[in-house]
Amino acid sequence: MPVYNAEQYLPACIESLINQSLNECEFIFVNDGSIDDSEKVINEYRQKDSRILLINQENQGVSAARNHGLELAGGEYVGFVDADDYVEESMYEILHNAAQKDNCDIVLSNLKGRVDGRSHVTKYKFPAGITLDRSFIKREVLPYLIKEDNLNSVCNKLFKRDLIQEFEIRFPVGVPLGEDGIFNLMFFNKAGKMKYIDSAGYFYREVTGSATRDLNGKDYFYRALEVYRMDLKELSDIEIQPELIQQFKQRKLIKNVLSFIHLYLEPSNKISLFKSYRYIKNMLSSREVQKALPMYCEVSHSSLGRYERFVLNMMIKKSFIGLYWAAAYSRFRNK
Repeated sequence: MPVYNAEQYLPACIESLINQSLNECEFIFVNDGSIDDSEKVINEYRQKDSRILLINQENQGVSAARNHGLELAGGEYVGFVDADDYVEESMYEILHNAAQKDNCDIVLSNLKGRVDGRSHVTKYKFPAGITLDRSFIKREVLPYLIKEDNLNSVCNKLFKRDLIQEFEIRFPVGVPLGEDGIFNLMFFNKAGKMKYIDSAGYFYREVTGSATRDLNGKDYFYRALEVYRMDLKELSDIEIQPELIQQFKQRKLIKNVLSFIHLYLEPSNKISLFKSYRYIKNMLSSREVQKALPMYCEVSHSSLGRYERFVLNMMIKKSFIGLYWAAAYSRFRNK
C-alpha cells in the first residue's frame, strides 16, 4: 500500500485489513515521504499486529512505492489497496479461495464507491464464477482494458506473485497517468487463467483532488492525451494488432472527452463559464480528437441513441452552445 499524507483515512483502511477473515496475510505499507502523521498511525498499528511491515522512502510517487512493496512481498498472491479506501473483511478470503481452487493467475471483483454523492458499483460483463482461459483473455479482456477505463484499477484484483516475478512486471515510473492500466495490461498479457467474482468487497472514496473536485488545478484532458499517445505495444508487448490498438485508444479518448465536457459544464464545479468554454473548445480543436471522432461515430453509431448522436454532432461542429444545452438536458433528465 502506497501512503502519502493519508492520516485521516488510514485507521479505517488498516482496521479493514487486519480484520480480514483470511489470517495468513502480510501488509506492506510504503510511506512515500508523507509530511503528516501517516507514519505514526501505521506504527501504532504495527505494534499491535506483527503482520504489518512499514517502509519509509523519500517521495517518489505511487508507482515507485508499489514497486518497492512488490520487491518485499512474499505471499503467493499480491493485492493492492489505496490508503484512503477500505475493504470488506471477507474480500481477500473470497478472492484467494477462488484463485487457489483453479490455480488462476488473476482474480478480479467489483468496485463500490460514491461518485457525486451517489453510491455506485462497477461491474463487468465477463462470465462470473468460472475459470476463463488464455483465449478469452486475449479476445475479451485485453481489448477491454485498452478501450475502457473502469477495469484499470489494480485494487479489485488478486495477482499471482510468481507471474509478476517471472516476467518482471512493474508499475511504470514517470508516466503522467494510467500506471494501474499499464500494469494490468502487462499482467493480463502474460496470464493464462483468470476468474471474475461478481461481488464488491473494495470500497473507494472520492476525496479532494479527484477529477470532479480539482478541475482548476489539473489538466485532465492533457493527461488523457498523454495516455493516448503512449506506445502500448512497446510498454506492454501486448498481443493485439497495432490497428486495433489505435481504434480502441481512439474510442477511449472520445469517451474521456465526453466525460470532461459534462464535468466542465456541471454548475457545481465552480469553474467560470468562460473558462469552461475555452477548455472545451481546446479539447474539440485537438488534432487527436478530430481524428478520433469520425472513427468513434462509425463504430458506435448503431448503439447510440438520439441524445448521444446529437452530442457527437455538436462535438464535430465544435458547438459549445449545443453541448451546453445538451448537458443541461442530461441533468434535467437524470433528476
